[in-house]
Amino acid sequence: MTDSVEARLAELGFTLPVAAAPVAAYVPVVEAGGLAHVSGQLPFIDGALVKGRLGEDVSTEEGYAAARACGLMILAQLKAALGSLDQVERIVKLGAFINSTGDYTDQPKVANGVSELMVAVFGDAGKHARSAVGVPVLPLGAAVEVDAIVAIKA
Repeated sequence: MTDSVEARLAELGFTLPVAAAPVAAYVPVVEAGGLAHVSGQLPFIDGALVKGRLGEDVSTEEGYAAARACGLMILAQLKAALGSLDQVERIVKLGAFINSTGDYTDQPKVANGVSELMVAVFGDAGKHARSAVGVPVLPLGAAVEVDAIVAIKA
């Protein structure tokens, strides 16, 4: 049976990717104290990793789409860990890391890709605290990486 969050994703035209396997010595999700801590997720669009640097060879619009792709991977990891996205009570905090040049300052606009996805999917429960920071490099040359803290139902 499809859960209601997945039905909402389908209404929005999104399909969850297969949850990515870790690329190093960590686990994708750790549950502790009613919270699911989701490790940083990279952006895959049509099976390809979105690589590059904002302010250099990736546009703000492409970065926004990459951040949204990270959000979809976060949801895929949560579904794999929790069994159902209906177990999500609230998106508490997102951390967006944007591979960008020293003079690029639109990191918040890029991070809106994931933030707006969470609100579209979860409504008020998708509203969250957030960090959006520019970094000089990300794993595998990714353009964006996003991690999350999510409250889960008891």
